[in-house]
Amino acid sequence: MSIKSDIFDTDAVPWRPDQPHNGLPDLPPQPDVEAKAVLKQCITARAALAELRQAAELIPNQSVLISTLPLLEAGASSEIENVVTTADRLFQHAHDEERADADTREALRYRRALFEGYRALATHPLTTRTAEVVCSRIKGVEMSVRRLPGTALRNQVTNAVVYTPPEGESLLRQKLANWERFMHEATELDPLVRMAVGHYQFEAIHPFTDGNGRTGRVLNSLFLIEQELLTLPILYLSRYINTHRPDYYRLLLRVTTHADWDAWILYMLRAVEETARWTTDKIAAIRALQAHTADFVRQALPKIYSHELVDLVFERPYCRISDVTDRGIAKRQTASVYLKQLVGIGVLAEQAIGNEKLFIHPKLMRMLTTEHNAIDRYPVA
Repeated sequence: MSIKSDIFDTDAVPWRPDQPHNGLPDLPPQPDVEAKAVLKQCITARAALAELRQAAELIPNQSVLISTLPLLEAGASSEIENVVTTADRLFQHAHDEERADADTREALRYRRALFEGYRALATHPLTTRTAEVVCSRIKGVEMSVRRLPGTALRNQVTNAVVYTPPEGESLLRQKLANWERFMHEATELDPLVRMAVGHYQFEAIHPFTDGNGRTGRVLNSLFLIEQELLTLPILYLSRYINTHRPDYYRLLLRVTTHADWDAWILYMLRAVEETARWTTDKIAAIRALQAHTADFVRQALPKIYSHELVDLVFERPYCRISDVTDRGIAKRQTASVYLKQLVGIGVLAEQAIGNEKLFIHPKLMRMLTTEHNAIDRYPVA
């Protein structure tokens, strides 16, 4: 059944899920998308982001955040697309991708794409080329804007086509150019509203044969950094989307079928607020655990204690002897002794995987992978 749409400014074309949506309207949306409820939610979401930014700036070693939170985002964003791995596998192979299974490697490529996009912001703004590079890193092959027809989104249960994106490279690039202009020039709209609207538009354009969802979610993080709402790519936004996945897809489609921008934008703003608050609380818990661990190691093992060693086991919850030597903390034999002594006092747990020894930080891993933020304290030395 076709669904008649009245949202086009040009010659109206009935929208049908099984036909290319070449009539996808350009941005900005019509009518105005900053309803009272949207503006109110913007205030709380921006306040939560400001708290998160401050929390990230106050942590003594930001590498702890950069090494951990983007891995969680990579796993969750990949899971939305049914690329499923575990936090343990992600941390185990974070610096040893070659030995990982296919899904873990793909999730780790998401993190690489996020970091590469983050570094690129220093030299140029978000563009269609940014999206192509991000998607290429995620997929592990060169990705460019679609040239061939045949892309359609299907219901995973019924296999029915629910949406067919526009077709034709020139049309897709025209739509992406409009998306770029909107993201950077529609400054009368709050950046969070632009992020939400831009995310819908990017997913509706669906410029690549695969990897669009993950690319779009990387672009969300990069846009918040570009707009100086965050300084690091640490917003664990895919956690919220994964938890509310049916609403994510339902509301995306409802913009297409009913131009229901308010519901979609409010969903994304709530996602930003809740995720920012969750991440802020998690950072505070990590800071507290790190300070407690440093005090404990200093008392229990004063001869080997250094803040560099404690920093390392927080940056690398799955630590190798080579990590210690690479940091210049100790030579190989001494590094092994240090890690084994940390095992002896219960800070780390040793695990043999094949011919390799890994030293796992159980308390930190539990904190990263569960909802609780209470510190599991070490006994008094």
